[in-house]
Amino acid sequence: MQSKISIIALLSLLFAWAVPSRAADHKPGDNLVVEGLPPIPAELVAELARYQNLRSASFADWLPGRGGMLIQTRFAQTSQIHRLHQAEGMREQLTFFDERVAWTAACPAKNCEFLVFGMDTGGTEKYQLHRLDLTTGRHSQLTPGKGRNMGSVFDPQGKHLAYCSTRRNAKDFDLYLMDPRKPESDRLLLEVKGLHMPLVFSPDGKSLLVLHYISANSSHLYLVDVQSGKTTALDPADEKDVAYKDAKFSKDGKRIYFTSDRKWEFVRLGYVDTASAGKDFEPKWLTSQINWDVEHFDLSSNGRLVAFVTNEDGMSKLHMITPAGKKQKKSPKLPSGVIRGIQFQRDGRKLAISLSGTQTPGDVFVYDPKKKKVRRWTHSETGGLDLSIFAEPELIHFPTFDQDGEGPRQIPAFVYLPPKERFKPPYPVMISIHGGPEGQARPRFLGQAQYRIQELGIALVMPNVRGSSGYGKNYLTLDNGKKRENSVRDIGALLDAIAKREDLDEKRVLVSGGSYGGYMSLASLTYYSDRLLGGIDYVGISSFVTFLENTKAYRQDLRRVEYGDERNSAMRMFLDMISPLNNAEKIKVPLFVIQGANDPRVPASEAEQIVKKLRSKGGKVWYLLAKDEGHGFVKKRNKDFANTAVVMFLKKILLK
Repeated sequence: MQSKISIIALLSLLFAWAVPSRAADHKPGDNLVVEGLPPIPAELVAELARYQNLRSASFADWLPGRGGMLIQTRFAQTSQIHRLHQAEGMREQLTFFDERVAWTAACPAKNCEFLVFGMDTGGTEKYQLHRLDLTTGRHSQLTPGKGRNMGSVFDPQGKHLAYCSTRRNAKDFDLYLMDPRKPESDRLLLEVKGLHMPLVFSPDGKSLLVLHYISANSSHLYLVDVQSGKTTALDPADEKDVAYKDAKFSKDGKRIYFTSDRKWEFVRLGYVDTASAGKDFEPKWLTSQINWDVEHFDLSSNGRLVAFVTNEDGMSKLHMITPAGKKQKKSPKLPSGVIRGIQFQRDGRKLAISLSGTQTPGDVFVYDPKKKKVRRWTHSETGGLDLSIFAEPELIHFPTFDQDGEGPRQIPAFVYLPPKERFKPPYPVMISIHGGPEGQARPRFLGQAQYRIQELGIALVMPNVRGSSGYGKNYLTLDNGKKRENSVRDIGALLDAIAKREDLDEKRVLVSGGSYGGYMSLASLTYYSDRLLGGIDYVGISSFVTFLENTKAYRQDLRRVEYGDERNSAMRMFLDMISPLNNAEKIKVPLFVIQGANDPRVPASEAEQIVKKLRSKGGKVWYLLAKDEGHGFVKKRNKDFANTAVVMFLKKILLK
């Protein structure tokens, strides 16, 4: 998610795409580099205002005792920390930074009056840990300003904080321990190779459960003694192609619950006895009857309940069971959508739920298991819009080029259609491809995208091509290595499916995507320029070789597992062959490239080189660069400008 950007100017294209200027045209800030875009009319900015003032809220942590909860929401430019004392109560803003607060953790002890949060600068993702005193409102930086620091895991007593950092060599995530009250106590707990994330302390605070992440398909769990640093593997170290996702101790510390796809197609919830660590590993599974991924879970501190969330064809479902899994409890009724996280209150009385749905803009709900009641704690502002009119998606499955069993493989996708009373089919189509590549398009709140559906009459299609998560471990690996372009062929199959629908216009289709989805957008343009009117590349990969060479050191090996190792001559030749940069002459339609200058994941050089290459061949390219953003825009002013420019691009390309 830091390459120095040289400004590419091609005046002939700038003037060719311009429209007559108006006195009230909306001007970009000094932090934005704008090339090839026509002036933005003030009327369009006013028209978009309601959709650009939608807000959302997400649960961050429970405060000790009955102190309420911490949430994150935006009231100015970026998401900040707020405190809620009660359901639907006043949001008390605690942080006031221009930069986004990335995560928050409250000290769990009853006598604690502080929290720890992570924040970077300008989208660099060089996160530093900070402490905020809840009594005085003062904050101080805990980490020394070097490297990327991740995680804020407190022990139950609130005495120690575990986190990982690349400060030693800018590549490996070593484990550290500190007392946040005394930053000088910071010490290296364990020097490692690769990405190691602290998950949770044991109830007695003597052990730390750690996840060693290798790839989306491979990871391991182990225990670290917080005094000696001695490690004990929980699962077999020689076991390959098994992914562990999350893990927690039971209240008494005798069990470790975890989620994994071990010996199964989907991610299951199971547990082992803590005493078996380093010995025979024979988990007891609690969800084998569910053929979908378990993606979140938590244990009540009183030891009576296990809550978990399944991802069922993109939709979330909350389940409640007893710790041994012998009894299924009645689950609360929630709005349809995607649950982004759950967490029991420390006394086990209530469960916080972050949920986002098509008509729910991201809010926090709380379930009381004893009373069996759900209460909505936040009601995010909706810009005066009636969300009940927002388009609900249709889940479709379309056949692609290869076989799965006895028939063609089916690719899932969500289709959002404009209101029929205002727009007549067939509708122009915007295909939006998720990033990852292990991501998943899901029916979350779309916000500004609903403007395009409701006000412009554009149908939105969000496919989950092979390589997407949520459909089993086999599906997840179908695009790995030299199978990379098979996911692009899935987009070709989607174009075939669009052509067969009477309500979609196969002659007016545009493709878009962010990050890996940006690569997919560019690659689709090299394959299907004769079937597409244009494309949008948002912080996307244009060349796998230069991407792998220039992404931050701590990401290189992780991405090589997915894409292939560019240092291998045969793989380098393959990656060069399929990269959009080396096939740019095949892109015959207009392109809009959006990029953050400080992106550590997909460096800005990826955007610069595809823009330069296309323009050298006479291609039509709009280019928007934000100097104070990284892998995606998080500041409202930048997001608003980018979204308005996208609307202009869609009007020019799809609605001409």
